[in-house]
Amino acid sequence: MQTATTHAPGHAHGDAHAHHEPGFWQKYIFSTDHKMIGIQYGITSLLFLLFGFLLMLAMRYQLAHPGQPIPFVGGLMEKTLGDDMAKGGVMQADLYNAFGAMHGTIMVFLAIVPMLFGAFGNYVTPLQIGAPDMAFPRLNMASYHLFFWGGAVMLSSFFIPGGAAKSGWTSYSPLATMADSNFINGQTLWLIGMVLLITSSLLGAVNFIATIIQLRAKGMTWMRLPFFVWAQFVTAFLLLLAFPPLEAAGLMQLADNVLGTSFFLPTGLVVNGSQPDISGGGSPLLWQHLFWFLAHPEVYVLILPAMGIVAEIIANNTRKPLWGYKSLVYAALSIGFLAFIVWAHHMYLTGMGTKIATFFQTTTMMISIPSVIILTALFISIWGGSIRFNTPMLFALSFLPMFGIGGLTGLPLGFNASDIYLHDSYYVIGHFHYVVAPGTIFGIFAGIYFWFPKATGRMMNETLGKIHWFGSLVCMNGIFMPMFIQGLRGMSRRMYDGGATYFGSGVGADPGVLRLNNAITAAAIALAVFQLPFIFNFFWSIWNGKKVDSDNPWEATTLDWQTPTPPPHGNFAAEPVAHRGPYEYSVPGSKKDFTPQGQPG
Repeated sequence: MQTATTHAPGHAHGDAHAHHEPGFWQKYIFSTDHKMIGIQYGITSLLFLLFGFLLMLAMRYQLAHPGQPIPFVGGLMEKTLGDDMAKGGVMQADLYNAFGAMHGTIMVFLAIVPMLFGAFGNYVTPLQIGAPDMAFPRLNMASYHLFFWGGAVMLSSFFIPGGAAKSGWTSYSPLATMADSNFINGQTLWLIGMVLLITSSLLGAVNFIATIIQLRAKGMTWMRLPFFVWAQFVTAFLLLLAFPPLEAAGLMQLADNVLGTSFFLPTGLVVNGSQPDISGGGSPLLWQHLFWFLAHPEVYVLILPAMGIVAEIIANNTRKPLWGYKSLVYAALSIGFLAFIVWAHHMYLTGMGTKIATFFQTTTMMISIPSVIILTALFISIWGGSIRFNTPMLFALSFLPMFGIGGLTGLPLGFNASDIYLHDSYYVIGHFHYVVAPGTIFGIFAGIYFWFPKATGRMMNETLGKIHWFGSLVCMNGIFMPMFIQGLRGMSRRMYDGGATYFGSGVGADPGVLRLNNAITAAAIALAVFQLPFIFNFFWSIWNGKKVDSDNPWEATTLDWQTPTPPPHGNFAAEPVAHRGPYEYSVPGSKKDFTPQGQPG
């Protein structure tokens, strides 16, 4: 077995000259090393993920117990956010709207995307293609800092008069312009933060594309790239092409808010019984088109890197090659194209004509085909494998049916006739969260457990990992499955009292729908408890986890496992060469059940 490599700080290519050891600020804050930037993205994203999760817990308590003070934090919320937001520790309607808008924004733009693309992408992609670093290291550093300060600007909006943005994570006009009267308000800071986040993603996307095209190791042809790299490559193009329209729209909405323009404000607008003093002539639908032109490709930005992580882990833990590697690649490329022609299925209720609705219904059904190809290939890859049920594999296996449920429940939303009834209901919440919570977030957890030994030289505890997996799987289904029932019964996602005023009494009374709120909230609290083993395991294992006995503890084939552990500056002890494909497991006649890409012969 290959032994673990120890190394002194410095360059990995055997340079004769000494390298100056960077100080704290240069090494940890303003680093240009892709691995440190990946770790920066990872830690920051996990903190944002935790904060977004805590916002959800507060919202869930309000839905289950409307009008009741929130335990433990209600008094603190009243002191920090004011009586108008949390009087007596009770969440008011404006605060519920703010928490809802910020929960969605934080989870998508500050947690999941930067974790998958910024953290895993930065750390793993150069290692898997045999590169010494990203193509533009300083651009990489700038990308992280723009992300960090964009998040800081958004979070600061909780503490200004009027509170954080309240117009949903979609920031629809004209509500987003009319909701607050202050010159500097939560919506304005949301837009400034979003512009910074988009700029960060654009810099990262350019960097990833250049790196994957230009810095592949000798012998690393396109069809020798690990599927994880292909997923990052397609994701980078999605970000590069879809984000500029939203950045332009964000700047235009910012101008509507602070400069008195009317890009998205129509003539004849009436607010609280009177017409505001605006020039008018703008189009609220234009904002929706520009937003969803990004926000639907963003779904695949969320899911493609997670699919790449799951593919790596399934191949490694079944000890056999991925089934249909080329089909997986072409399916990912197809998703990258089709993602740009499905956005308006979010807009059926805007009154679009039947011909346009039919077009977007058709493209929505078409994009499900490559997604099913990827899912099917991963299921078939498991068949006949010598499966190792370690913690990364358990999360990866759970990803498959959870994403399948998310995808299948999305089909009725792709049809105009059924979406009219389901739109803006809890059915939509259940569908989307099955894709990004037990779907994408399970991919994140799988990747953390899998690459943790490469980044730290230590293993995470398997027992704590399996407790974390089992509790998360049960609780996430307990949270999101009942939402389909609530949505089909007519529960709107916008009711801050959990539907008590609508379902509580009278003609529409439905106590069963309200009781589901209690069950969902109990499952959410249990989910929070089951994250404690992960948090402890993560930090305890950094210093006290079992040390790896080789640079390749999982006996994997890709180049990222052929570096010293942890990888030094420059990554590789010698220039890597790719001699074969990425998944040469259980090759007939081979002495071992894995043949690394970098092994000659």
